[in-house]
Amino acid sequence: MKLIIGLGNPGAEYEFTPHNLGFRTIDRLADRAKVKVANRHCKALTARARVGSEEVLLAKPETFMNLSGMAVRELVAKYGDEMDVSQDLIVVHDELDFPLGTVRIRQHGSSAGHNGIESIMNGLDTQDFLRVRMGVAPDHPVRDGAGYLLSPWKKKDAVAVDELIERAADAVELILEVGASKAMNRVNRKAEAEGA
Repeated sequence: MKLIIGLGNPGAEYEFTPHNLGFRTIDRLADRAKVKVANRHCKALTARARVGSEEVLLAKPETFMNLSGMAVRELVAKYGDEMDVSQDLIVVHDELDFPLGTVRIRQHGSSAGHNGIESIMNGLDTQDFLRVRMGVAPDHPVRDGAGYLLSPWKKKDAVAVDELIERAADAVELILEVGASKAMNRVNRKAEAEGA
C-alpha cells in the first residue's frame, strides 16, 4: 500500500491558492484513476485507487496545513503494517523556493521552512519520506510569502498552474512505476535543464 498525501487547506476560499496545489494534484490523480476523494477518516478525505500496478490511498488532510501531521500520523498508524514510510509515503506540496512550474522529487531532509512538512516530520518523528515539490514562486519578488500562498492564482497563471498539476501527477505515477531513485533522477534532471 502506498499512501499519497496532498497538502492544502480545507475550504472553498483556499481551493485555488498556491498552498493548495497538493490537494489539486490528489484530485488529478483521482480523476485519472476514476475515483472520488470523499471518504472521511483519520482527519482526511481519502480514496483507494489503483495507479499502474500499485494499490494506493489518496488523501487530503482536513486539519489545515500547519497541522497536517495529525492526519498523516493517523493514516500511517492505520495502514502502517502494510507500509515502509521511507518508501511508501509520498507527500505532494507547494514550494515557494522554486519557480512556478518546477517539479522536483526529494527523498528526505529538512522541511525547508514548509509548515505542513514540518508538522508531518513532527507527527512521524522522521524526515525520511518522499516529497513531490511543486514550484509556485512568481517571476517577481514576494514580500509576504504567507499572503501570496493563501491568495488565489491570477487568471494569467491558469495554464501554467494546470501544467504544473499535470507534471506533479506524472511525477507521482513515475515514482510508483520505476521507484523513487529513478524517478528522482529523471524529474530533477529535467528541472535542472529548465534552470530550476
